[in-house]
Amino acid sequence: MNNYMNLIGKRARKASQYKIDTKVKNSVLASYAKMLDENKVLIIKENTKDINYAKKIGLKENLINRLHLNEKKINDIRNSIISIIRFKDPINHVLEKWKRPNGLSISRVSIPIGVIGVIYESRPNVTSDVAGLCFKSGNAVILRGGSEAINSNRILSKLFRKALKKNKVDENFIQFIDSKNRKMVDVMLSKMKEYIDVIIPRGGKNLVRKVQELSKVPIIGHLEGICHTYVDKDAELKMANRVVTNAKLRNTSICGATETIILHKNIVKKFSNTILGNLEKNGCKIYGEKTLAKFYKGKIFKATEKDWSTEYLSSAVSVKIVNNLSEAINHINKYGTMHTDSIITKNKKTANQFLKEVKSSIAMHNTSTQFADGGEFGFGGEVGISTNVLPPRGPVGLNQLVSYKYQITSNGKIRN
Repeated sequence: MNNYMNLIGKRARKASQYKIDTKVKNSVLASYAKMLDENKVLIIKENTKDINYAKKIGLKENLINRLHLNEKKINDIRNSIISIIRFKDPINHVLEKWKRPNGLSISRVSIPIGVIGVIYESRPNVTSDVAGLCFKSGNAVILRGGSEAINSNRILSKLFRKALKKNKVDENFIQFIDSKNRKMVDVMLSKMKEYIDVIIPRGGKNLVRKVQELSKVPIIGHLEGICHTYVDKDAELKMANRVVTNAKLRNTSICGATETIILHKNIVKKFSNTILGNLEKNGCKIYGEKTLAKFYKGKIFKATEKDWSTEYLSSAVSVKIVNNLSEAINHINKYGTMHTDSIITKNKKTANQFLKEVKSSIAMHNTSTQFADGGEFGFGGEVGISTNVLPPRGPVGLNQLVSYKYQITSNGKIRN
C-alpha cells in the first residue's frame, strides 16, 4: 500500500514540474468535454453500479441523490468544464510590480501550488470539477473519492487521463486512488508530505475532522457549515419569507444551508407566523426559545445550547431572538463556523455594519446563503469552501489554486 501511494506521489510531483501552455490546457479540457458527451451511456452504467451498492449498504436517501448521475447532470459536468476553458489562465501573471530606491525591480508573479490532494465523498461531479480546475491552474491532483462512488469516479478520471494522453500531456496530472481501502487516506495525510503540497477535504464533518487531526500537509477546508440568516427590524416581510425559505429548504444537505434563523425582537410578532409557518408547512422542524412560543402559533421544539452549534443538514432549524444588531453579530461570531451568514434588511447602514463585523468568509445582504458556491460566484466550479482565517477563503476556484513568487532584477546591485 505504501509503495502504491508513493508511486502516485512521485508521478504527481514529476507531472507538476511540467509547464503546460494555455492553448494545450484548453485543448485537453475541450477533449474531455467531448468525451463526456460521447460516453454518457458508459458513465451512467458505471454510476448505476454505485447506486445499487449505496442502496445495498443503506446509504441515506440524500446521499444517494448526490451520488446519482443522469444525462442532465452529465451535461452540467460538461458545461462546467467548458466554462473553465473560457477563464483566463491564472498562471504567470504579474500581480504587482515596483522599483525600489536600492535599484531593485520587483515583480510578484502567480505560480501553481504544485500537487493538490483532494479527499471527498458522494458527488462524482467533484472528480471532474476538481480535475479541470487543478489542471487549468497548472497543478497536479491526487483524487481520493468515497468508496460509494468508486465506479463513477473511476470512469470520469479515466476519461480525463485519456484527454491528457490524446494531447500528449503527462496523464499523471490527474490520478485517482482506485481503492476502497480507507487506510489509503491515512497514508495520504500522514506519509506523503514530500509529494503533496496541500490537502482539500470535501465531505461531512467526520471526514474533515479526521483530515484536520491526521494531516501533516497544510489544509484548505471547513469542518462545519453552521450558517445564519438574520432578519432585521427593518426587513421587508415578503423578501424575508422568500429568502429564508430558500436558504433553509432549497437543499438542506449542503454546507451553505441556513441552520439558525435570527429574528430581531421587534418583528417576531409580525414575521414569525409567516416565515416559520411556511417552513413548518414544508416539513421543517422548528427549535426555538420560550419567548418564541408567545408569538409563533405553530409547533416548537425546545432549543438548547447545543442547537446553536448544530449543523442539521436536514429539514430542521433553530430560531434565536435578539434585542439588536450587535447581539445578532455576537451570536453568529460565537456559534458560527465562519462559513456563510446573511442579513435581511432595507437599512443599508445596518447591512454594512453586519457585512463588516461578522467573521464569516462569506457575508451576505438580502441574499440566500445557498449561493455559497463557486459556480454561483462565477468561478466555474470549486474544489471546496474554505473557512480558514488565512487565504484562500470562501469558494476555492481557479484563481484561488495559485501561489506566487517574487522575481527580482537589478543592474548588478550588491547590498552594503
